[in-house]
Amino acid sequence: VSDRRKIQLLKFIERDAPISLSFRTWELYEYPLLPTTSKHVWTVKTSTQLEKPRYVILGFQKSRKNKNNKNASHFDHCNVRDVKLLLNSQCYPYGNLNLDIDHNQFALLYEMYVNFQATYYGKDPEPLLKKNEFLEYAPLIVIDCSKQNESLKLGPVDIRLEFEAQDNFPTDTSAFCLILHDRIVEYNPISGGVKKLV
Repeated sequence: VSDRRKIQLLKFIERDAPISLSFRTWELYEYPLLPTTSKHVWTVKTSTQLEKPRYVILGFQKSRKNKNNKNASHFDHCNVRDVKLLLNSQCYPYGNLNLDIDHNQFALLYEMYVNFQATYYGKDPEPLLKKNEFLEYAPLIVIDCSKQNESLKLGPVDIRLEFEAQDNFPTDTSAFCLILHDRIVEYNPISGGVKKLV
């Protein structure tokens, strides 16, 4: 930058005025061993101060942990039939998914995955995975909860996942939940203080 601009920046920093920084943060939660039932409710997190979830991504892995002969970066569909995300009493998605992966009925799941890329990056990129690759390597359930009711801004928020499979989940199945939410911090350049606002 020019000398004039440098002086302006140094004067601004010298005042130690707080600088607001907004970004998206990711939190990963793991349910190491799902019970061998066809329906399960997972209370992922209770937040006392709302860090507004924007997207929740759920994935399952069958017998991949600590197995040298299995690719730990791949996920399994586990014949999931339906998934619901509950933020207190708010339910996402609103309707049932009615998936039947054995009979090739997973278009809605793939559409949720493709829409995530479009809304998260703010443009319509070519999907990272084609439909058959998505099912084989990463059949992730991507739930967009960015449009929320105003009531969620007050008090604690329970983040709960309810999911159901065609049959019982196989033994040694793990579930992973990635929560993407907004975060705002205030940074003081001279003192180095960082304060979390949201």
